[in-house]
Amino acid sequence: MVQAKNYLLGYGERLSEKLTPPKFRPQKRDWYTFDAAKTRLAPHISEAAEQIDELPSGACPNNQSVAVITLHPSYLAKSFFPTNLLRVVGLEPVGSRAQQIVPEKGPKNSSKKAQAATLATTEIFVAGPRPQFQKWAASVSRWTEQTSGAEELVRIEQMYVVHPEDRLQPIRSDVDMPLLEVVLHAPDDYIIEGFRDYMKDLGIKVDLDRRFQVEGLCFLGARVPKNLHLEMAKYSFLRVARLMPRLRQLRPMGLLRSSGLKGFRYELPVRDALNPDLRVAIFDGGVPSDANLDRWVNRKRTPKLAAPNPNAQAHGLGVTSAVLFGPLKEGKQLAQPYAKVDHYRVIDEDTADPEGNYYDLLDRITSVLSQKKYDFVNLSLGPEVSFDDNEVHLWTLKLDQLFADGHTFVSVAAGNTGADDLPSGAARVQSPSDGVNILGVGACNSVGDKWKRAEYSSLGPGRSPGVMKPDVLAFGGCKEEPFWMLDNNKPGFTRADAGTSFSSPLALRTAIGVRAHLGPVIQPVALKALLVHHSEDQKHSSHEVGWGCIPLEIDDLITSGPGVAHILYQGTLEPGKYVRVRIPVPSAPMQGMVTISATFCYATETDPQDVVNYTRAGLDVKFRPDKSKRTKREDGSVPEHPDTKTFFQLGVFNTEESLRRDAHQWETCVKRTRKFQAKTLNDPMFDIHYNARKGGHQYVSAKPIPYALVVSVIAKNVPELYDRIAQRYRTQLEPLRPVVEIPIKIR
Repeated sequence: MVQAKNYLLGYGERLSEKLTPPKFRPQKRDWYTFDAAKTRLAPHISEAAEQIDELPSGACPNNQSVAVITLHPSYLAKSFFPTNLLRVVGLEPVGSRAQQIVPEKGPKNSSKKAQAATLATTEIFVAGPRPQFQKWAASVSRWTEQTSGAEELVRIEQMYVVHPEDRLQPIRSDVDMPLLEVVLHAPDDYIIEGFRDYMKDLGIKVDLDRRFQVEGLCFLGARVPKNLHLEMAKYSFLRVARLMPRLRQLRPMGLLRSSGLKGFRYELPVRDALNPDLRVAIFDGGVPSDANLDRWVNRKRTPKLAAPNPNAQAHGLGVTSAVLFGPLKEGKQLAQPYAKVDHYRVIDEDTADPEGNYYDLLDRITSVLSQKKYDFVNLSLGPEVSFDDNEVHLWTLKLDQLFADGHTFVSVAAGNTGADDLPSGAARVQSPSDGVNILGVGACNSVGDKWKRAEYSSLGPGRSPGVMKPDVLAFGGCKEEPFWMLDNNKPGFTRADAGTSFSSPLALRTAIGVRAHLGPVIQPVALKALLVHHSEDQKHSSHEVGWGCIPLEIDDLITSGPGVAHILYQGTLEPGKYVRVRIPVPSAPMQGMVTISATFCYATETDPQDVVNYTRAGLDVKFRPDKSKRTKREDGSVPEHPDTKTFFQLGVFNTEESLRRDAHQWETCVKRTRKFQAKTLNDPMFDIHYNARKGGHQYVSAKPIPYALVVSVIAKNVPELYDRIAQRYRTQLEPLRPVVEIPIKIR
């Protein structure tokens, strides 16, 4: 007798209810008195005003300039943003970045050799008319505690003007006029036009038609002689200038060139795609017409392209092969594709960097995505850049912006720089896999259980938010176990290769498979949550494997064995609101140890100019294991809500810094597993609070965000756990049974 499968229990959101927001007033210890803050800051403000006054008039469009305000590390929360202070002095925030500082006063370091700790903080770029800086410098010494905005002066650690040389990243180029990527704080067009005029005075032509505007940042290219770099960097709204990034080279057999592996014959399937209604897009080097894939592939090309690049086309066919069929195996029939794909050729024989094609290629991709909506997207190409914790690259910003609604599952290759220099950042994940609204995929070296990170697979961590990078690993091949795919040079034969270029589409294929089998009931954010939730790290470093390696079998993602129940919650969260979601457990007591594993994922709008405050949405999640346990307060009163216990946090009470570092409050994906004595669980629950911010301060006009939560309840001493949960919540939870039959496992 065939045993019934325990399918993923869906509609967990039916176990949720809205909560009344708790009454809470932020409390903060001030490290400086008002008089001390005024005395210590006045010289910094005066020095900054003097430096701004000395700038060339052309470097200050509309007589405006930019300075930096450094917050004391105790004031990172959005509720402590110095909004009133900036309003009073006539300055506007135009961006932010992270910084490590030793404040003059602050928490002491536990080390006996050090008196103060190096702490993470935020630097705010502020802009305004030059006379406003002068006015503030002249008046601040006369301020009293009653002066409007003065109460926020204690939150400021320092103020300064960025030196021109600090706006330049190392330009490692042998040419006299290297092509630079210039990034401007540009909330208004006059700043961009002012830069063009300023550069014209230096004898440099800047083409404003070839630029990208992403919220408050403008990216443009300019060829600038090395002897003028410092003069260029005096422009007050210049954020950073660096060598124009190159595109990754798409070379087939690049990692297995000397392996001597010979391909084997294959026969294409005779069936159409399992779900032809799914919309899947691949942006790559193209698919040859003689590949005979017209049954499943719509070959498209973006406008103004020359003839295909043979190497890029071989790469494109390999990526498409991975999406359609997964890794091929000699003697085994090719799998039926889950969906048809639109393959957009975005590379031609003329593509060469760094002559501006970095922008051209991105423009080709974003032009398609801004006009047509897809359910699934794969990118196995992008820039090859060293990682920078304080600057997000253009590709990342654009993709995060395009996919902020959470309606598309996007898989992006993490890069093949894992064997490069780590201290310089060259070995870290490549843009745009560091995005927060995509799934960054690294590569493991085997489809077997004894896998590890492929040595070429780029390493984490990412920046914060987005620390856990790559998000996951999938099989990408290696010399000993290559990734077999269709050969563009020999139709009907395979070729061997390896790289994250193929692990990324393989992860996409897995997500497509879940959607094809379960139907539209499961949303893209939930697919991401499922892949992350079921990934296994096997105790490898998170910097190498992210959350872990994903399973390739659909069955492993949507079914559970004895003593295990998986529950999926999907929905939207309202800004500032509180929601309680119940974790389903049997009504009768359980025995022994119970493991609860939970994965939250959501999509969010971003602030490109605010690297340290990049995501506009954050989740504060509290775990309450026992609905009836309420510990009395010191005054004898009983709390309204049950006691909390550590789950996502390292401690019950958290500073903003620890929330960012430990609980990943502003991360779009977080996963934790905790074990409990069964007797301590009495209808446990999560309370979820959606925090909204914009530019580091409160955001009252924030949009709802789509979210997904996957919870696993594991009680090995209760083999009938699934049935008991399904019976208790039979009017709320529903097994998500496949709308089409799941194929038998291949291994």
